[in-house]
Amino acid sequence: MSAAAVHYSTVDRVARIQLDDGKANALGHAAIEALRAALARAEREAGAVLLLGREGRFSGGFDLAVMGAGIDAIRALVRAGGELFLHCLELRVPVVAGCAGHAVAGGALLVLAADYRVGARGNFKLGLSEVALGMSLPLYAIELARLRLSKRHFARATQQAELYAPDAAQDAGYLDRVVEPAELERAALAEAARLAALPQPAFAETKASMHRELLQQLHATLDADMARIQRGPSSARKGESR
Repeated sequence: MSAAAVHYSTVDRVARIQLDDGKANALGHAAIEALRAALARAEREAGAVLLLGREGRFSGGFDLAVMGAGIDAIRALVRAGGELFLHCLELRVPVVAGCAGHAVAGGALLVLAADYRVGARGNFKLGLSEVALGMSLPLYAIELARLRLSKRHFARATQQAELYAPDAAQDAGYLDRVVEPAELERAALAEAARLAALPQPAFAETKASMHRELLQQLHATLDADMARIQRGPSSARKGESR
């Protein structure tokens, strides 16, 4: 997904950031940089952020064209993705994800990094598929899962690579709310507007206090964590987007 596939607009006090490359909404370097720039812009000029994919697809995760280019390329992209997800956790304004379709691997992590998550009901899957593809989860992925997911589902969702339909994903903790597809954007926008109305800096200071120790840990261990990555997704899946 190129930077041009990241679209920024505003609705009242909400910054609407949409990913739409017409395909898997894969996260490559250009898309990650564009998302981070859009989040920084939103923090300056909006009261909340709404992250959207397109109908049927939030994001398939990291771009396998990059992930198949060798260990250095894998480490660089996984690190860039981690910095994006941590940026969401650090953002002073609320972040709402509107998930209108599949969100797997890095796409699921982008959902987990949001403060509130609304999903569309349908034949979609959400989850961390890395282990099933032959790749261990980076520490930031494990800790994002631990932060958001039910303890009942934590092992299943991480080391067992279980994927969830939307209603089951709500029970697991990937989503806070599930609505019909036609209601998705309206419902997610309403949640973003609700959170934008919360007083600042009370929201930002509380969010920072909630995540401070975790963020310090993940930033401090990011280099060592990337060095532990030894392999990418299995060759059987090359050419797809995770």
